[in-house]
Amino acid sequence: MKNFHLLLIVIVIFVLALQQDAFSYETAFEKTAVGAIEVKTLPATRALVATDAEGDFFKNRDRLFKTLFAYIKEHDIKMTVPVEGHMKPARMVFFLGKRYQERILPDRGKIKLVELPKRTVIALGKRGEYSRENFTKARLELQQWMKKHPEYIATGEAYAVFWSAPYVPRFLKRFEVHVPLMTEGRGAPLIKTDAGWFEEVDCRVAGSASAGKTP
Repeated sequence: MKNFHLLLIVIVIFVLALQQDAFSYETAFEKTAVGAIEVKTLPATRALVATDAEGDFFKNRDRLFKTLFAYIKEHDIKMTVPVEGHMKPARMVFFLGKRYQERILPDRGKIKLVELPKRTVIALGKRGEYSRENFTKARLELQQWMKKHPEYIATGEAYAVFWSAPYVPRFLKRFEVHVPLMTEGRGAPLIKTDAGWFEEVDCRVAGSASAGKTP
């Protein structure tokens, strides 16, 4: 009977975690199914980018998250999902929800407000712990798939996309690996921003002229 109750508790936690993971926050774009590889277009949006130029992502992710969380709390910004993790230099990208697309927000320290253009990526969906090992395995799987499909041309490095809240059990967490793609066969000029490489005609940094102003 004790084992039955324990199993029941585990099942309840499993179901609640899945429900909370799916419905708690506003989403910036649709998830890629676990095990699926797809090309998808990410909509243009505003984002907060925390950067640590000295290290890689998995060594600095807690510090990056705390920096972002403090800023979000200070400015009363609602959480959204997912969060992007770029490896070197370490960067964490937090997408702003619809209500904040026109709001004036200041740059502060290692936090910058950027306007991201529409992006096309190849995405691989995964489930599991947010670890360097899992990211590396998924990146290799995606790279091998792309070698078999040379029609897809990468324009930047692979990065991680994290969907799940901290309270979701490790084995249930959802993540993706994205590789940015050249679109429509065009080799458009690219420039580097705090959030990565983007087409020069579409990319600009927001908020620098508004530093220190809040509504």
